[in-house]
This record gives sequence, C-alpha cells and structure tokens, in this order.
Amino acid sequence: MAKKSKAAGLKAAVRKAANIRLVVQIFFFALIALIAVNHTPEEAGKAIPVLWAASLHAICPFGGVVSVYQFITAGTFVRKIHSASFILMWIVFALTLFLGPVFCGWVCPFGSIQEWFGKLGRKILGRRFNRLIPYKVDRILRYLRYLMLGWVVYMTAVTGTLVFADIDPYFALFNFWTSEIAIGGVIILIAVLALSLLVERPFCKYACPYGAVLGVFNLFRIFKIRRNTYTCINCKACDRSCPMNVPMSTSGAVRNHQCISCLKCTSEQVCPVDKTVELTTIRLETSTAAPAEEATT
Repeated sequence: MAKKSKAAGLKAAVRKAANIRLVVQIFFFALIALIAVNHTPEEAGKAIPVLWAASLHAICPFGGVVSVYQFITAGTFVRKIHSASFILMWIVFALTLFLGPVFCGWVCPFGSIQEWFGKLGRKILGRRFNRLIPYKVDRILRYLRYLMLGWVVYMTAVTGTLVFADIDPYFALFNFWTSEIAIGGVIILIAVLALSLLVERPFCKYACPYGAVLGVFNLFRIFKIRRNTYTCINCKACDRSCPMNVPMSTSGAVRNHQCISCLKCTSEQVCPVDKTVELTTIRLETSTAAPAEEATT
C-alpha cells in the first residue's frame, strides 16, 4: 500500500509540474496573440486599453540584441525597435544566467506552437518522431543557428534595419492577417510547422538566432540540470523525453547549448528514480567513482 501511495504521489507531482509549464506557455502565447491583434485597431484609435498595442518587434528581447551595435555607436535603436526590447533583453539574460534558457522552454510562443504541433507528429509517427535525422547530421545542423545569428547581427548593424523581419516565422505567425507580413515569412512559417510534425522544435534547434544566444548561457548557468550517476539506473528515460535530444544519460551535468530548461528529463517528471535528475547548483554524484563528464555536445 505504501509503495502504491508513493507511486500515486509521484504521478500527481509529475502532472502538476507539466501542467504548470503548459499554463505558462498558454498564458504567454495568448498574451502575445492579444498584443498582436490589438496593434491593428490601435492604429485606428480603437485598441483595447489594458493591452500594450506595440509592434511585436518592440517587445521581443532579441530586438535588443540586434540593436546593441547601433545603440553603442549612435545612441539610437534600430527602426521598429523600442527601448522595451533592451529592458526585456537584460531581464531574460539575468533569468538565463540563473536557470538557463527558460525563455525558450517556457515563454517563447513560437517554441510552444512547434511543441504542440510535435504532439500531433508524435501520435502519427510514434517512436520515429524526432529520430528521423541521423545523429551525425543532426549534430552539424545544430550549429546553423549560430551562422544565422552572425548574419542577422551583422546585416542589422550594417543596414540599420531589421533584415530578419521579412523571413521571421514568429512575426508571420502573429501577423499573417496584416499587410505587414512578407511572403517569405509565411513560407518559412508553413515549412517550420510542417517540419514540427517530424522533428521536435525544428526552428529552435537549427535556425533560431535568439536560441543561439541563450544557449551559450548553458556553459556557465548557476542552476544546472544534474544527474546522480550513483542512483541512475541507465533507463535512458531522460534521453527519450528531451525535446532537444540532449544526451542527458551520459552526463553528470547538462552544459549542452541546446538545452531549453523545460525540465522534462527530471525526476519530478520522467526519471523513475527520486532525486536522480534535478535542477540544482550542487553535484548529485555520491559515488566514490569518478563523476561523469558534463555533456557539451
């Protein structure tokens, strides 16, 4: 009876943790959608007063990143970027320094919609979902987002305009009914959502420039996702649950640039052994043997 009670309690905790994250994701998705919709009537003076009617570019923290060069050299922002982007940029950086890219895993509405499409893809493909691209190819493709980051930052600095706006699927998602949308953004949005039926969060993994920036914080974040190599039973449940395919079962602490701090791999959600995979500042290895190497690839 005691074991059944403990198992029931663990399942309840898992559901609670997963539900909290889902609620947070839905809240931010709805908030951004309302702000985007409110931007259109605002131009005619009919906006909802309790909502900020700013452009999505003005409230995206990545806007602060691409405006850094112009702000330092000219003291101004890139066109369409608001000072709020700078404030949000520093808030997200501070949060990421402590907890890793929680913005990607909990807040970003474009990451969330890819994840929701992925749930459908998982039902269609079963175990093949998110496992279709060979590991060696996948490992190389993951660095494409750093090339994207370099291109976006350089071109924005040179031109003083948001060069990424016309191909930004996030902007296209929340503006597809307006005249501001570019056909390139719509095409990429459709492609990303279609790929989400095959691969978990494809844009996040291979193309997102802001994810590239935040992923670097995994190297030195204060709270890391750690695995207790002494209590681990090597069931690889953490590996299978990770939407970003981070090899958690081979590491003592995750430092992989792809981790989005979704916490799906933790003992509170999928690991069957209590206090074996946790978000903490303290090493969990209690074995006298040498601790496992930290995963960085």
